[in-house]
Amino acid sequence: MSHTWSSSQSLLREKLREMRVYSGFTQVELAHRLGKPQSYVSKVETGERKLDFLEVRDYCLACNQDFSAFAMTMETLLGTVPREV
Repeated sequence: MSHTWSSSQSLLREKLREMRVYSGFTQVELAHRLGKPQSYVSKVETGERKLDFLEVRDYCLACNQDFSAFAMTMETLLGTVPREV
């Protein structure tokens, strides 16, 4: 299944993966912390699955990262990404 992702969505996926790696977790370890199968994390990182607001929060918490700091970072980065109309 192929998806067309906006640059903003691609940036979010990239930053979620970076957060997982920075936190020192494999996909399997993060999936376990989330109570999900490894394929869940893989699909998020490859773009087969989108996360809603609360799922992004869960992802941050599972990585021991502050959700509000992640959101502020994303807001700063998104300011540099052209908005799709």
